[in-house]
Amino acid sequence: MSELSLTVSKTIPAAPEKVFNAWLDPAMLKKFMVTCEGDGVPKAESDAREGGQFLIVMESGGKEIPHSGTYLELKPHSRLVFTWESPHSVDGSTVTVDLAPTGDGATDLTLTQVKFATEGARDGHIKGWTAILDMLERVAA
Repeated sequence: MSELSLTVSKTIPAAPEKVFNAWLDPAMLKKFMVTCEGDGVPKAESDAREGGQFLIVMESGGKEIPHSGTYLELKPHSRLVFTWESPHSVDGSTVTVDLAPTGDGATDLTLTQVKFATEGARDGHIKGWTAILDMLERVAA
């Protein structure tokens, strides 16, 4: 297991409350948790509490790819921390989403994921998270 990590940042044109809630709302997760190819999300579930679990099933090339995890920290409107379990992740991988108001009604979002098997896996996740944050920017506005 490697200590490789990634960080992806984006300014989202919506208030931190709206951005934070999007990460916990199954209807919103279906709108922005897409693959790099932009395929759909046929299923999303969220038990939005510390210790609660989520399930996001992404479609890619006609195949369903399950992503799940447990919410470790939910600090309203400023921070989410959750485990990240998928066919492309390793045990112990976690994602932290930090949110900060910009002063003009937008939110600076910084996403950090830790633990990857290889640099290639990390680079693939950078591409994936970038696509997800681009879609969040579009649907949260």
